[in-house]
Amino acid sequence: MIRTIYSIIKSRELFWQFLTRNVKSRHRGSVLGGLWLILNPLLMLGLYVFAFGVVFGGRFTESPDETTLDFALGVFLGLNVLGLIQAIIGSAPTIIVSQPNFVKKVVFPLEILPAATMGALAYDLLIGFGLCLLGVVTLGPGLSISAIYTPLIIGPVFLIALGLAWFLSALGVFIRDIGQIGSFLGLALLYSSGVFYSAERAKASAPAIWNFLQWNPFLQIIDSLRQVILWGGQPDWFSLVYAWIFGFVILFSGAWFFHRLRPAFADVL
Repeated sequence: MIRTIYSIIKSRELFWQFLTRNVKSRHRGSVLGGLWLILNPLLMLGLYVFAFGVVFGGRFTESPDETTLDFALGVFLGLNVLGLIQAIIGSAPTIIVSQPNFVKKVVFPLEILPAATMGALAYDLLIGFGLCLLGVVTLGPGLSISAIYTPLIIGPVFLIALGLAWFLSALGVFIRDIGQIGSFLGLALLYSSGVFYSAERAKASAPAIWNFLQWNPFLQIIDSLRQVILWGGQPDWFSLVYAWIFGFVILFSGAWFFHRLRPAFADVL
């Protein structure tokens, strides 16, 4: 597993070439091109502000200081985090299968392909996050000093995404229909990760279900992001440590799984 991760570092120039190609190819041929990287999140942010902030008027807390706009921005934060994971689940199973020519090249570092795909998808997440922070500053309550914890909170998401990309891309070579359950897994994550509710409310209203939900790292990550970005509070440090441990476990497990199955890729393809 260390060899898989080291290969990315060793071949970092090739990694950046594939990452750049993946980012550019996603909007190649469209009229607005790369502008969609900014327009898509802006349109989605506007939609969520209208739907959840104006129409539904949802709330994360009982505090009178929370506005409907705060709720919309909180939902957008959560959807940005889950958007990366959902995109990995949907695309990773076909990464190796769709490029058999690279598999037949003995010296080509195949682990770069899933990593570059994850990097391109993470690029969208970072842009969406930047726009969300801009919305908090210009339309919402503004940022407090607690926002400096944001990179520390979101870091495990990238570890989990990369580990899943390696795991699912390797598994997809042998089980071609694994992508069919991607939609279900995406919805399951959406409703179990606290995108539309806070961890505090879930714990109070459904304690039995909370016994399971509390182990979902995305719920803890999303809730902590809202705490530091919207409310100016502190993250749950115990949950944050758990999220980092979970992230490294998924990263190293995915790297190990990819390394073990890689020798058989050529035989299957």
